[in-house]
Order: sequence, then structure tokens, then C-alpha cells
Amino acid sequence: MTYRLHINGQVHAIDVPGEMPLLWVLRDSLGLVGTKYGCGMALCGACTVHVDGVPQRSCRLPVSSVGDSEITTIEHIGSTEIGARLQKAWLDTDVMQCGYCQAGQIMSAAAMLAVTPKPSHAEIRATMAGNICRCACYNRIENAIRIAAGLEPGGESHDKEHTDVV
Repeated sequence: MTYRLHINGQVHAIDVPGEMPLLWVLRDSLGLVGTKYGCGMALCGACTVHVDGVPQRSCRLPVSSVGDSEITTIEHIGSTEIGARLQKAWLDTDVMQCGYCQAGQIMSAAAMLAVTPKPSHAEIRATMAGNICRCACYNRIENAIRIAAGLEPGGESHDKEHTDVV
């Protein structure tokens, strides 16, 4: 079946089975490979995209369920004010080690900052808990989010009771 998908400000007509996960449409049909396959179970967050501004795990999201929603991927998030601030903070903070999870991390963080522009330590940790970083860069991720939000890096996350890995 042919689906008309609104992705990153453009409309794409894609002829794929309705049960095909959005992740594979993005990667295999459209060549948008920034969104990563991690676990295939919607547990790790590597495949996070925005669907009408809401973070969704694309590895388990059937393309037939997307409808006329606006889909935003990591390839486009930098063109938004929040996304650009996050990407700059990510680089300035030197967040990445392997980098595999970072697209999903940034997508989750951008959705959070759109709703909560000045998040607390607890809000950042709760939102980002669904994104796994195998390199355990959680404190650097939080610092980058805090910088992108115009907050001081560190802050509450350096309290002894808050230094645990999510």
C-alpha cells in the first residue's frame, strides 16, 4: 500500500506493507539513517523520532498508524531552536563516546525541553530514563541538556545521592 508520510517538512509517497515499522521506512526506503536500530523492542530509545512533537519509538510503530502526523527525525531536529541548542551543547560537552544512542537521546531531550524549558534534575532523569547509553554517559547527557536549557551544568546531579546511573 502507498502511504503519504510527512517527514522533516516534506511529503514522501512510500509503497510498503502497513505493518512495516517506521524505523525501516526511514532507514531503508528513505535513506534517513540517523535514527538507529537498538533493541527492536521499543526499550532502549535509539530509534526515537517525534510524531507530532511527541517522542515515539519507531522500531515498533507500524507505518500504517502514522497517518497525516508530522514526523521529525534527527536529520531535521537541528533546524529547530531547541534541537540546535541541544546539538551545540552535546558537542561543547563532548557527550559522545560511541555515539550510537545519541540521536535517540537528543530526540527525547528536545521533546522534553519543548514542554519543560527549565527541567529539574528529577525531570531530566525521569524523561531520559527510557534511553539507554551503553557507554554510561548519563551525567554528560544531563549536563548537555542543562546547558541547552540555559541552566548551569552539574547542579543537583553532583549531589552524592544523585550520582547513580539511570
